[in-house]
Amino acid sequence: MPRTFAILPAAGHSTRMGQPKLLMPLTGRPLVRHTIEAWQRSCVDHLIVVVRPGDQALADVVQAAGAVLVVPEIPPPDMKASIQAALRHIEHGLLPEAHDAFLVAPADMPCLSAAVINRLIDKHFSSGEASILVPVIAGRRGHPVLIPWQFAADVHCLPAEAGLNVIVEGLNSRLIACEDLVLPDEYPFADINTPEDFQRLFGQS
Repeated sequence: MPRTFAILPAAGHSTRMGQPKLLMPLTGRPLVRHTIEAWQRSCVDHLIVVVRPGDQALADVVQAAGAVLVVPEIPPPDMKASIQAALRHIEHGLLPEAHDAFLVAPADMPCLSAAVINRLIDKHFSSGEASILVPVIAGRRGHPVLIPWQFAADVHCLPAEAGLNVIVEGLNSRLIACEDLVLPDEYPFADINTPEDFQRLFGQS
């Protein structure tokens, strides 16, 4: 049975936010819980969250939420390194096959849409094509991005200065329209990088 693996890189230092943004309270729960719960409402099979060593508070929240926690021995220097750590975990522990797929979205996306996730998964398994799928709303690309497992090796081979966007933009990718899945006041592609982002979206600081 084909499977899907969600990867949430959560090993950053929240430099622009000035505090651990993934733990900021939002309607009574840490921000990252909202992102995790969106994935859990979708039909994705496995959810892996990568946390840097020593970030015990975040690790506790991730485990309490029921996601799989991956803590690399060396702190990931960037998002690509976190994704690579999650891919190694999947490769060694879950034995993926070529027809499987993995999806990637930052952990700081509390408005992430389960409906968008499910559309990407449905398109992947119904098309029979090995295409990278990118959701689009009102002409704007967003997350998550779905990548057929056969491209996992390409992620490991990326040069030091290159990010995942090199693969997404350079290989066979398809844009998947998702306008009909969201309401006008929903912002499923919104990520939280600064206090101003948080205030604008949620009226909190």
